[in-house]
Amino acid sequence: MSAPKIIIQILVTGAQIFGKALFEAGKQAAKNARHTPQGAIGSDIAGVRHATSGSLTDKLTRDHRMTLDEAHLILNTKQGETLESVLKNYEHLFKVNGPRPAPDPPTTGARAGKQPAPPTHSHYLQSKVVRARERIEAEMRVMEEADSTPPPSGAAPPGSAQGNAGGSS
Repeated sequence: MSAPKIIIQILVTGAQIFGKALFEAGKQAAKNARHTPQGAIGSDIAGVRHATSGSLTDKLTRDHRMTLDEAHLILNTKQGETLESVLKNYEHLFKVNGPRPAPDPPTTGARAGKQPAPPTHSHYLQSKVVRARERIEAEMRVMEEADSTPPPSGAAPPGSAQGNAGGSS
């Protein structure tokens, strides 16, 4: 065999191998795009995307783009805690992630006269903390409204003896 023929044969074989690998990588990428991770129960992927029913909780999840569980995780609170506890954690996290004033530049030493480092803060984290507080407050408002609305006229109020006239059965 001649040298040019061997080189062409190597190039063709290499192109075939590369083409097959590229095709398999594309198939795997498509498979990964369709897959929903099982551990992503409280994440934005699983929570907001699956909030498709007409319930009030799903509407709040879609409006705030955050599940109630995710909001509690962000603010490091447990479900059922008081609003004061939620606000205390919110204020702490908001302050910690907020802009801090730049320190005064040193007048002596190796860093004298150099530009001080810019103040560090995370606008992204602050916005997540705000959205988490809003989501929890919205859920609490809904629960308060549900508690304050009277039951329908045909329904018996909780604890009444209606429908249980004979005592025990």
